[in-house]
Amino acid sequence: MFTVAVIGAGPAGLMAAETLANQGVSVHVYEAKPSVGRKFLMAGRGGLNITHAEPSEHFVTRYGARAAEMSGILQQFDASALRQWVQGLGIDTFVGSSGRVFPQEMKAAPLLRAWLHRLREQGVQFSMRHRWLGWDAAQQLRFETPAGEISVKPDATVLALGGGSWAALGSDGAWWPWLAAQGVALSPLLPSNGGFETHWSEHFIEQCAGEPLKTATFRVGDSAPVRGECMVTLHGLEGGAIYTLSAQLRDQMMAHGQVTLYLDLLPDYSAERVLAEVAHPRGTRSMSSHLRGRLGLHGVRAALLRECLSAETFKDPAKLAAGIKALPIVLHACRPIDEAISTAGGVQFEGLTEGLMLKNQAGTFCAGEMLDWEAPTGGYLINGSMASGRAAALGVLQWLAAREQAC
Repeated sequence: MFTVAVIGAGPAGLMAAETLANQGVSVHVYEAKPSVGRKFLMAGRGGLNITHAEPSEHFVTRYGARAAEMSGILQQFDASALRQWVQGLGIDTFVGSSGRVFPQEMKAAPLLRAWLHRLREQGVQFSMRHRWLGWDAAQQLRFETPAGEISVKPDATVLALGGGSWAALGSDGAWWPWLAAQGVALSPLLPSNGGFETHWSEHFIEQCAGEPLKTATFRVGDSAPVRGECMVTLHGLEGGAIYTLSAQLRDQMMAHGQVTLYLDLLPDYSAERVLAEVAHPRGTRSMSSHLRGRLGLHGVRAALLRECLSAETFKDPAKLAAGIKALPIVLHACRPIDEAISTAGGVQFEGLTEGLMLKNQAGTFCAGEMLDWEAPTGGYLINGSMASGRAAALGVLQWLAAREQAC
C-alpha cells in the first residue's frame, strides 16, 4: 500500500486526504497547530460561505489572471459538486439572497466534525503539532514535534500549507524559503481580500470609523462597477466590495504608488436626477440640510462628501453632483498581509505539472492557497481550495499508478 503525507489540515489538505483514502491509499496528515481547520473555522464564524450559485461561466472569472488554470481544476469539483459533497456529510445547504451558498446551520464546526469523523473512519491518521521544516539531505520530510525533530519518507507528498495571512491560525508562509531553495517557481505573497489605507482627517475618523457604507457602487478606472458595501476604518476602507476589487486596487497601487477608487453614493439615482436635486433652489437651508432633504444624503455618505471634496466643489452644483456619483478616494497602501483574508502569489502553475506536481521535485504536489491564485470572498476561496486539494490528490494517484506500472 502506498503512503502519502499531506502537510496542512485546512480544506485543501483534508480534501486531498479524503480523495486519496477513498482509493485505498494510506494517508497521514501533519498539522503544525494543535487542531485542524483553524482558519476554516474562523472564516465560518459569521456564517460559512462554502461556494456561490452563479453560473459556472461567471464563477470561473472570479479567479482573475488564473481563471484558465483554475477552470480545469474547478471542472472536477465545481459548486454543484461541493454542495453534493456537503450533503453527503448529512448537512443541507441553501442559497442566500446574494447567491452565496451556506450550510443549513450556517456554522463551520458541525461540518468539520462530520468531515473529520468520516476521514478517521477511512483510516486517515493525524499528527498535530508537527511543523514542517522542509527536506533533509536525503530528501526526507523534516518535522519539528513536541518530542523533537523527526524525518519521514512517504511515497508522495501533498503540500497544503496555506498562503501568508492569519499566521496565528497556521497560514504563515513559512514554507516559502524551503521551496525557494529547491528552485520552485514562486510569485511573491501579497495581501488579497484585505483593507486599504487612505489619509482620513481626525475629525472624520472620530465621526465615522467603524461605520458601514451600504448600497453604493465602487469602480477602479474604467472597470465595471461593483455594487455592494464596505466599512470605514481608522485607516481607510475594507469589506465586501473592497475585497472584490482588491486585486485591481493592489496591482494599480503597486504600479503607480496609489490608486483612486470612485464611489457612487446614490447608485439608484441617475446623474441627471442628482444634478437636478442638487441644483434645486435651497433658500436659507444649509447645503447639508439641502442634500439630506432632496437626496437623503446623511451620516457616513454626507461625511465622505465633506472629507473627499473641496469646499469650492460644494459651491458648484455640477461638480458636486459629479462628486456624488463618482466620489474619488485616493488609496495609498494595503493593510498588512496578516490582516488580509487571503493572499495572492505562491507556487506558480508554470512550475507544476497538470496534476499539480512540482516539476523539479518529483512526488511533491501542491494545493490550496499556497498556489498562485486569488479570488474574492463569496465562496470562491473555499471552493477553489477544496477543488485544488482534490486535483492534487488525483495527480498523486496518477503518478503513483505510473510509477507502479514502470516497476
